[in-house]
Amino acid sequence: MKQILLSLLLAQIAGSVFASEQFEAKPDDPYFAKFSPKKAPRPSGLLLKKGDRLAICGDSITEQKMYSRIMETYLTVCVPELEITVRQYGWSGERAPGFLARMTNDCLRFKPTVATTCYGMNDHEYRPYEERIGQTYREKSTEIVESFKTHGVRVIQGSPGCVGKMPGWVKGASGTVEDLNLNLCNLRNIGIEIAEAEKVGFADVFWPMLTAGFEARKQYGADYAIAGKDGVHPGWAGQLVMATAFLKAFGLDGDIGTFTVDLAHHQATVSKGHELISFKDGELQIRSRRYPFCATGELNSDTSIRSGMSLVPFNQDLNRLMFVVKNGTAKNYKVTWGNGTKTYSTGLLSKGVNLADDFSTNPFSDAFAKVDAAVAAEQGYETRQIKDLFHGPEGKTDMDLTVKLAEEVRAPLARAIAGAFVPVTHMIRIEAE
Repeated sequence: MKQILLSLLLAQIAGSVFASEQFEAKPDDPYFAKFSPKKAPRPSGLLLKKGDRLAICGDSITEQKMYSRIMETYLTVCVPELEITVRQYGWSGERAPGFLARMTNDCLRFKPTVATTCYGMNDHEYRPYEERIGQTYREKSTEIVESFKTHGVRVIQGSPGCVGKMPGWVKGASGTVEDLNLNLCNLRNIGIEIAEAEKVGFADVFWPMLTAGFEARKQYGADYAIAGKDGVHPGWAGQLVMATAFLKAFGLDGDIGTFTVDLAHHQATVSKGHELISFKDGELQIRSRRYPFCATGELNSDTSIRSGMSLVPFNQDLNRLMFVVKNGTAKNYKVTWGNGTKTYSTGLLSKGVNLADDFSTNPFSDAFAKVDAAVAAEQGYETRQIKDLFHGPEGKTDMDLTVKLAEEVRAPLARAIAGAFVPVTHMIRIEAE
């Protein structure tokens, strides 16, 4: 009898372990009780290659040109050695079948080498899940992936995000917000199955958004809307969560650089992408050809990128500009970088502090803003290029000529991004307290 009970107990434990390996960890709250998010596959290495041409594809959330802008600016300034170029193809109201129908004309003609997709929000029809919804999403999303692969494009299959409330434009809505999110979770799980079957990458947008939004409401108040004020289109905080999912799916390591000072030997070193100009009397002068991602804003605002950074480990995983001070003899040291000053213990400095996390405004901020503005201008034109010109009277009259003329307008906008990205010379001063 004891042996039987022991066997049953071991089987129960094994079943629990197996279940935990198959699904994402859930916060201990009844809010998540009905959700069964499959374990998302992790990248096995860096997907991106030098000179890649990235296509960012999706619906109106992509057409907001916010998470796509974060991604392009990040790729431009944080990993400039990869020389990635980007186009965004957002289209309001689009479902996976809609992009499938236009991807040859609008996207493949520009010969992307890597692509991200973010569909499912409209595909889920703002209603409780039905098998036909999942089947259509599976079939058309698989066709998109296979079409990309046929043209030599590496793919990140992105999940949809979450909803925060029933959107006002949905007429005759059925079900609850929970029903809609359970539907979206099903489409997320289908996306994982597609990614595994097709051997492509996967970006988990849904689960980080749902869990981050829950935590944000606890931290910052019930009105915090991770999915946006209309319940569907995120503000900057939610868009940062989305961008984080895609950037991590690329397998990026987040190492922006390390500056090391050895006080005992009066020496300083900097990592690749940065040049040490001088080090004297506790002051480093550095010229950097790689930027950290810079963002300001209130932590309690869903319209703030900085707030999004407090909800997911963006700075820890993707934005590490480390300052390490060895062999300090004082208890504390004051570190001045640009117009900001912070005091750290000697022990903390010996392990390293993340300047990008601790100094929201820093010597890179102005240069970063110029690159980001250039990216915004380029992506803004891309919406007009595709939606108004390619699918307007110009394209219907003569597509080849329309493409040629539109590209002549876009080209200087793309060059402006490269022109705005210039080396930044900055100073770090360390003083004993």
